[in-house]
Amino acid sequence: MSKETYHYLFGPVPSRRLGRSLGVDIVPFKTCTQNCIYCQLGKDTPQAIERKEYVPIDAVLDELKRKIAEGLETDVITISGSGEPTLNSGLGKLLDSIKQLTDVPVVVITNGTLLSRDDVRADCAKADIVMPSLDAGDPQTFETMNHPHPDIDYDTYVEGLCRFRQEFKGSYWLEVFFCEGVNTDPESIRKIKEQILRIRPDKVQLNTSVRPITHPDAARVSPEKLNQIAQQWGNSTEVIADFSKHIETGAFTSGQAEILDMLRRRPCSADDICDGLGLNRNIAQKLIQQLLNTAKIVAEEKKQTIYYKIR
Repeated sequence: MSKETYHYLFGPVPSRRLGRSLGVDIVPFKTCTQNCIYCQLGKDTPQAIERKEYVPIDAVLDELKRKIAEGLETDVITISGSGEPTLNSGLGKLLDSIKQLTDVPVVVITNGTLLSRDDVRADCAKADIVMPSLDAGDPQTFETMNHPHPDIDYDTYVEGLCRFRQEFKGSYWLEVFFCEGVNTDPESIRKIKEQILRIRPDKVQLNTSVRPITHPDAARVSPEKLNQIAQQWGNSTEVIADFSKHIETGAFTSGQAEILDMLRRRPCSADDICDGLGLNRNIAQKLIQQLLNTAKIVAEEKKQTIYYKIR
């Protein structure tokens, strides 16, 4: 790991969808408009809807300048992280500034719930790729899957996704996350497809839980079922859920060793690991997943919190 700490940047990390991705985290942990049942960051935290400068954009840019000066090698710069990035009112300033610093394409990963707002659409339009989500074809499933802020209306949310498509000139990729038994019945799949036809994204990407989750209803959908849905929905649909056991470790070996040393003393949650080692939560989740996939650690849930321990 770098001798000098990065508070807002993580990676570059390998991404199935984007290649090497330098992550930029611009909201505090689990600051989001929703409480999705499949969220790997935990559940039952208060939703936010107010836009403000949750983290200082100038400080984020200072870190990015340092990263570039060190010799940045990445395929994309991804604004995502541990919450909903469009909540940060400085998003537009950040995207403008990144464009001045580098020619690397910029991606915004968002749940899309604020794209009904003119200012949010204007900010996101500065990116090269925008990747919003749609997990439900009706208000009832939206509530069950995503637990949105009470002020977020389903129809307004979908209309925002449609309006952004009309205005945005870049690449528009829509992610649909499936949880078995929640949004996988034929009627739910049909309704989601109807909304996708309205939104007209360039790509539709299907996902499901492949990491430890804290909600009992976030059951994984089989690869066979996801592939069947993709075939039904057409050529622009692809399955992005990674069911493989192998994940590239690359430069994270030292981080894995530190986590293993910590877990030899006692089981720890992801928060314990982040606090104890001073790790960005996104890097910590990546390291934890690699250790799980190589069977070096196991996960156990206690009192709605996932703890990790040596296998």
